[in-house]
Amino acid sequence: MSSPPLPTEAAQDGSGDATNYIFFNDHDALVLSGGGARGAYQVGVLKAIAEWLPADAPCPFEVLVGTSAGALNAAAIGARAHSLREAVESLEEVWSNFRVEQVMRAGSLTMLRSGLHWMVSLLSAGWIAKPPRSLFDTSPLHRLLARVVPLDQIPAQIAAGRLHALAVATTSYTTGQAVAFFDGSGDIADWHRVRRAGHRRRIDLDVLMASAAIPFIFPASSIDGNHYGDGAMRQLAPLSPAVHLGANRVLVIGTRGSAAATPPTGAVTQAPPSPAHLLGFVLDSLFTDGLSIDLERLDQINRLIVAAGHTEHRPIRATVIQPSVDPTVIAMKHERCMPRSIRTLLRTMGAYEARGGLLVSYLLFDKSYTCELMAMGHADAQAQRAEIVPYLAPWVT
Repeated sequence: MSSPPLPTEAAQDGSGDATNYIFFNDHDALVLSGGGARGAYQVGVLKAIAEWLPADAPCPFEVLVGTSAGALNAAAIGARAHSLREAVESLEEVWSNFRVEQVMRAGSLTMLRSGLHWMVSLLSAGWIAKPPRSLFDTSPLHRLLARVVPLDQIPAQIAAGRLHALAVATTSYTTGQAVAFFDGSGDIADWHRVRRAGHRRRIDLDVLMASAAIPFIFPASSIDGNHYGDGAMRQLAPLSPAVHLGANRVLVIGTRGSAAATPPTGAVTQAPPSPAHLLGFVLDSLFTDGLSIDLERLDQINRLIVAAGHTEHRPIRATVIQPSVDPTVIAMKHERCMPRSIRTLLRTMGAYEARGGLLVSYLLFDKSYTCELMAMGHADAQAQRAEIVPYLAPWVT
């Protein structure tokens, strides 16, 4: 297959009107969206894929892109790109034994201190105590990632040609831009578009913690002197990093169930939404709406390219796997596995009212819940095997 023309200078620096959906390479990409504890679903899908491949097969996806929890999964795969099965086994070991305490400090004393801090700050209008920077302390997650994700191996995987690029989506609190930090082949240039950019940088713990820093809930992370938060906040085009990194075939593993927008049976729709409902609703929008819109836009552009008979541009193939069952429903079956201190806080916020469970589904880092999500991801992948297999050539045909 002949290569399409090289981009113009305007297209390279982002000053022209070139669309993000013009690509100049021929790579397969894996895009893992955000979703907090729902990220366990992605591990189940990847486990099924690893089982279809030969035991010694490398990661079949040359480009990896992750946001929030998806970024943690993508980095773990990139660090072990020489063997997808080994990478997935390492992820499965973590997600199948998760406890909330491995992600955030949740002891009763810690939560009491946090509550008192909020109260003193509120009553003193911030004069006696400054407002807390987040609801939870995520230092346990930092220690967990340092132990289980060998980030120092990523450059070697790139140098060996097993990985073309790894990108982690973040949001800059300084510029308000969606910033994708990437490490990859030397021929990849930075990019700049309206409200979003891609910058080459070593993927380290600061970058991962920033991508997973859910606003208000988890603290921001400092990267090179500036603060960054969850990559989903300003992610107007979630597929854009994969395309800029040279992908024209994209497998997307999302975290929103098909019934996510449907209130549960018996819900009191007349009642005003609780704070937990609102916060869960915001998280659901952050993690999934941008992806849905970008996929719809991609489909429209593909149709225009085909209809116009373009020869210099080709459609970008995208396959999406989403939970077949709303994770909120599953989360509410396991909510009592959360520490009592967090359950008390969530109950105060209205998390157990109708649709308040959305918030629980993103924060329930417990093995009872994550194992069920992984099992669903594995089953959903089996059901969509025919759609996934084209990404696995030449190992699977």
